[in-house]
Amino acid sequence: MESTLRRLRGALSATLAYLWSGWGAMASLLLFCALWEWGARIYGPLVLPGPMATFERLEAMFRTGMALPELAISARRTLYGLGLALAAGSSLGVLAGRSLTAAMISRPLVTLLLGMPPIAWLVLAMLWFGMGDATPVFTVFVACFPIVFAAAMQGARTLDNHLKDVACVYRLPWHMMLTDLYLPHVASYLFPAWITALGTSWKVVVMAELLTTVDGVGAALAVSRAQLDTATSLGWIVAVLGLLLAVEYLFLEPLKRTVERWRAASA
Repeated sequence: MESTLRRLRGALSATLAYLWSGWGAMASLLLFCALWEWGARIYGPLVLPGPMATFERLEAMFRTGMALPELAISARRTLYGLGLALAAGSSLGVLAGRSLTAAMISRPLVTLLLGMPPIAWLVLAMLWFGMGDATPVFTVFVACFPIVFAAAMQGARTLDNHLKDVACVYRLPWHMMLTDLYLPHVASYLFPAWITALGTSWKVVVMAELLTTVDGVGAALAVSRAQLDTATSLGWIVAVLGLLLAVEYLFLEPLKRTVERWRAASA
């Protein structure tokens, strides 16, 4: 009973500390809204609707059922492409980082992939896959994969060789090498890359939908642009940014803190 209470108190304390640590993010968002309101008063509602007008329009979009289906479609495409990029980039990057030869071969390829504009991949994907879901999913994957791969490879390359030697001497199983040696170190490189890939994925999927699909947030943005409906366009943008922040601060950031606590305990 006492151990359960201690765990509950520890979990509550960690939750409160995490919520308190978000004051900086809230302050930056409020500052952004203040600058947004200032710009709206200068340029007027036709060019730049203010935050209140935009949030009212967004609330109406959700109330009428217009927003949720389009956001769900874009989120599904983003999740597929980003999930594939995170899984493939993290695992292949760690494997490449364990070999000097593989790292040297991979580095120029990663540079080429990072330098390739997403719009170029989108054009190729339109030729290869047509105008369906595969085009935005592929474009998200190919835009995010090199970011995650480079971080995972760098993390694996910078692992202390003495730790690897000790693990080899004691003949640790491969799964213990992965979970107790590589993962705690590589995680500090992976999480910033995952957050960067998350932001990139939403930008790319909206751009791909704008040009290739008839549904999703990108297609809805194309309609509002054609109608010169700036408030609706900003509403879609705010909805996407809200989802982006929710995934980062409700999933990735708590996961990062959990892994870092485990890393500190195992060090």
